[in-house]
Amino acid sequence: MQTRFWKYEGAGNDFVMLDMRGGLGGNLDGDVVRRLCDRRRGVGGDGLLALLDGDEGYDFRMRYFNADGSEAAMCGNGARCIALFARDLGAVGHSMRFVGADSEHRAEILSDGEVRVSMRDVEVCTPLGNASFMLDTGVPHYVEFTDDVDALDVFHLGRLLRDDKRFATLGGVNVNFAQVLPDGSLKLRTYERGVEDETLACGTGAVAATIAAHVWKGGLRTSVLVHVRGGELRVQFEAVNNHSFRNIVLSGPARRVFEGVINIQA
Repeated sequence: MQTRFWKYEGAGNDFVMLDMRGGLGGNLDGDVVRRLCDRRRGVGGDGLLALLDGDEGYDFRMRYFNADGSEAAMCGNGARCIALFARDLGAVGHSMRFVGADSEHRAEILSDGEVRVSMRDVEVCTPLGNASFMLDTGVPHYVEFTDDVDALDVFHLGRLLRDDKRFATLGGVNVNFAQVLPDGSLKLRTYERGVEDETLACGTGAVAATIAAHVWKGGLRTSVLVHVRGGELRVQFEAVNNHSFRNIVLSGPARRVFEGVINIQA
């Protein structure tokens, strides 16, 4: 079956995009997603996003799949990219309200090419010892702080921690290694569950690392620049206390890379 696709990226986090409005979302399965996200035999991407018709009161619904075909509740950079995708298709204007598997979200396309999206509240940030934390920002994230994130073997360390027995009931976790820089910004590297590799950026990981840094350092600023390998993201939030966080917003660049047609049965 010939299928039209689009390719978008946000700070190097890249996605295959499908317009599946009109009741087509049920046609997706893990095998199709894996084929499309395959970097050698398909389009290639860290994940796939489907734009679906919105329920009453929402402009659209977002469905997100990891590159391995597993469906996930949320992807921060993916949410920013699908907002731009919906705008590019003429489905929405510069502001929109949509729903994902985790919660409802609002997004805004800014004039400078930035896209910002509201994220779900975070209710728990659990210290695990050794400057490490566990929290859920739409998907589960492990965050560990280090003095030199560039020196780490993120692929092998991330792979080990992803399946740590502490996280078995969660089906594994995303693994983040973060460094607090002298100016208060963060440097972040992430091993993503479902991609099973380090990615150039992770939006939910940036949110997790920012909140964990706030807890770890005893109240850092609540608007933080996060340096990732694919660029820069910004996270803003309000801290109710050391465990509860509201009005979380993720901002960063997003752009359309190319579009085409592929036979997804091939």
